[in-house]
Amino acid sequence: MASSATASAAASNTWIKTTLPSTPTTSITLKKRFPSNSNSNAITCSLQTLHFPKQYQPTSPKTVTPAKETKPLSTPSDQTKQPLPQKWNLFQKAAATALDLVETALVSSERQHPLPKTADPRVQIAGNFAPVPEAPVRHSLPVAGKIPKCIEGVYVRNGANPLHEPVAGHHLFDGDGMVHAVKFKGGAASYACRFTETQRLAQEKSLGRPVFPKAIGELHGHSGIARLLLFYARSLFGLVDGAHGMGVANAGLVYFNNHLLAMSEDDLPYHVRVTPNGDLATVGRYDFNGQLKSTMIAHPKLDPVDGDLHALSYDVVQKPYLKYFRFSPSGVKSPDVEIPLKEPTMMHDFAITENFVVVPDQQVVFKLGEMIRGGSPVVYDTSKVSRFGVLDKNARDANAMRWIDAPECFCFHLWNAWEEPESGEVVVIGSCMTPADSIFNECDESLKSVLSEIRLNLRTGKSTRRPIISEAQHVNLEAGMVNRNKLGRKTQFAYLALAEPWPKVSGFAKVDLFTGEVKKYVYGEERFGGEPLFLPRENGDGVEEDDGHILAFVHDEKEWKSELQIVNAKNLKLEASIKLPSRVPYGFHGTFIHSKDLRKQA
Repeated sequence: MASSATASAAASNTWIKTTLPSTPTTSITLKKRFPSNSNSNAITCSLQTLHFPKQYQPTSPKTVTPAKETKPLSTPSDQTKQPLPQKWNLFQKAAATALDLVETALVSSERQHPLPKTADPRVQIAGNFAPVPEAPVRHSLPVAGKIPKCIEGVYVRNGANPLHEPVAGHHLFDGDGMVHAVKFKGGAASYACRFTETQRLAQEKSLGRPVFPKAIGELHGHSGIARLLLFYARSLFGLVDGAHGMGVANAGLVYFNNHLLAMSEDDLPYHVRVTPNGDLATVGRYDFNGQLKSTMIAHPKLDPVDGDLHALSYDVVQKPYLKYFRFSPSGVKSPDVEIPLKEPTMMHDFAITENFVVVPDQQVVFKLGEMIRGGSPVVYDTSKVSRFGVLDKNARDANAMRWIDAPECFCFHLWNAWEEPESGEVVVIGSCMTPADSIFNECDESLKSVLSEIRLNLRTGKSTRRPIISEAQHVNLEAGMVNRNKLGRKTQFAYLALAEPWPKVSGFAKVDLFTGEVKKYVYGEERFGGEPLFLPRENGDGVEEDDGHILAFVHDEKEWKSELQIVNAKNLKLEASIKLPSRVPYGFHGTFIHSKDLRKQA
């Protein structure tokens, strides 16, 4: 399944229209127009105004260009592209009609009840969290300052970008994957963004509307069960096909064995290719030549010394709930190591050291039975004690895995880990979040993310945890990295997003993990970004750990324009700003591929 360079999103985000307020305000009313038999809803949110049109009509597509964007973001052929006619027999057509009526009744019933903020699309994809159409490659972008000569290659960043207007609940993490790419060559830069053409996206594009269940935004309570049954019924009649993947590939990116892989933990990775002119094309779902039979989380770890790629796979339905495996530099997969867990657990990230993998088994778990009782299947289990498992990288089974309790610890991301043999400890660096399930379930308590050092003593089986930054200097730090050439080894610095005001990112911090010193780089008034990517300078041995640059997308919410900033990581001085031709929504994780590696792409 290939992505055409001229094929934009069918119904290319025709449901969305983003406008600027005529005068600066601190509170914008977001409204959604429902059919005439529904009551209008309005909420107040300190985000950009969004107008939600009536339910998407695939028979009359229309491309809308957001305000302040002076050029159309799709080609004429995109604007006239229609959902494909389905080759269904009479029985399938009758089933489709009946099931559509069932869905209409379900949506009508759901709209009688208010959505929590964590599932309300008017909150989750408001302002610059809103989706954009695909953008074909644009070259010779305006640059303020000078792009460092050492930056040659392409910066790619993933994110959630729903193709169709949500018909029910929607969480930010539910959106279709879109990769944004800035390619550097000879001091000049180009930009493009493309959907990752997942099996899910291809089918929904063909049908002209969303039909796959959304794992976080929709699967709550009895209506969530009804949506699952509706999807299974459509599958039974051959109207949709979930057998070849249901994932959105919107979270992580890794370049391994000459393959750029887009990932979300609900599916196999997808192979995306950077074209010679800087555009993007989806090659297809990637199973490592038939070796990978299960899903893979979005944060695999690439060992900078031996080149192995380490990964986990978790299952929320059946045992084994968790598996560990690795790939050699040439892409040969190891046998799965089944890690015994009592219940399925949210396993978004993990860590590696020189000799071990470090696996968090924390308090956010999956309990599908909660849906029968009307609740969310994602549960913060207060009776469970969080722990970390330490396993040899080359283990063939989990018999020698050592579990060490770390009470009241939930790290959505782990930034690094290393061994300290003199004390017999494994040191883990992560951001401990409270409330642990606040990303998924609505709660009154404000989110707090504390950069922490967790020490796992392999001799005593005990753990300790301390905040790296003093309480007086505390800031919420999420999304970031250490020098990737030092992953799994002792590092002094971490580069992390200033997640304030949550969920926006007002800048990034360079944190000294030894002293707790924090140096901040703030984007400025009404300017926000996402994950800072640290790109180490490639000069061989002797290069200092913080010798390199920070790359970060930044969006100006007042001017409604986006740019890519390049900041010197040593002194936190801006060296170059690349003005982008279209808006870049706030997104998730990225990576950088050097030009010499691009030439070897599969």
